[in-house]
Amino acid sequence: MATLVSAAAPQQEGEQRPGGEGRTSEAPRVLRVFRATPFTYATLIIVSAILSTPLVFVVSIALASDHTVAANSFTIFPSEFHWENFTRVFGTDLPMGRFLLNSLIISVGSVIGQMVSSGLVGYAFARLRAPGKNALFLIVIATMMIPAQITMIPQFILFKDLGWVNTYLPLIVPNFFSNAFNVFLVRQFVSRLPNQLDEAAMVDGLGFFGIYRRIMLPMLWPVLIAIGIFTLTYNWGDFMGPLIYLNDESKMPLALGVQYITTTGVAGQPPPWNLVMVGSILLTLPMIAVYYLGQRYLYEMDISGGSAGVK
Repeated sequence: MATLVSAAAPQQEGEQRPGGEGRTSEAPRVLRVFRATPFTYATLIIVSAILSTPLVFVVSIALASDHTVAANSFTIFPSEFHWENFTRVFGTDLPMGRFLLNSLIISVGSVIGQMVSSGLVGYAFARLRAPGKNALFLIVIATMMIPAQITMIPQFILFKDLGWVNTYLPLIVPNFFSNAFNVFLVRQFVSRLPNQLDEAAMVDGLGFFGIYRRIMLPMLWPVLIAIGIFTLTYNWGDFMGPLIYLNDESKMPLALGVQYITTTGVAGQPPPWNLVMVGSILLTLPMIAVYYLGQRYLYEMDISGGSAGVK
């Protein structure tokens, strides 16, 4: 049952107001507080079960035996529990441990680059005064409409001329130049913070970089950590970038290494789908853990009011 909370005390019809003649008051504003019902919980359970089915199927295949894989007789819910598959995947001819380390190097480097550059650029667009700043910001936002496929070939030619192909640099260095979406997040967050903070710091003799480092940066942690989570999620599972720029197997990340597991099967036999699904779980679990640990910062990232930074 919904609870009704009045936002203002109702006035009697025809009540005399100060400095005016009697007139009918407007209806009081009413706030409805939603309360879940058994039907709500039942709907959420059904939808959650439907959305969780692919993940359960992945776990079922990962725990299947080689005989089940050869017979292609998989079930949605696990009927076998071969936990040794999680250790067997590291015993193949592929360096799975190295794949994990490569993914960590690329992802952490990208996160650092995005957090550093997005904070500085977003703060500059929000606080610094410069001719044409708003027009430049619109141009930056407009780059979000350019498909990545259009710039893929020019970028590859550029990195090839720099000698960066088959290195981690094409996957990490561009993140130190931020991207339009992250700049927009930081700019909106900073623009809602009181200007009096900057003015008081300037009176004390701080410049723009000092204001950012000592005052803004501590308040920007919620949005910067949210940007870090977004960046980590994207780069941890990125397949296209490593496929284009990396040639050596020892430099490939896990997202690309999982695909290589499909080539380790015997000729004429189906790929070891149980080991492929184990690799997929290794790709998924870190992201679930990161989101679980960082969800508080995602909720605090109130870009509409910027209140999270001044709590």
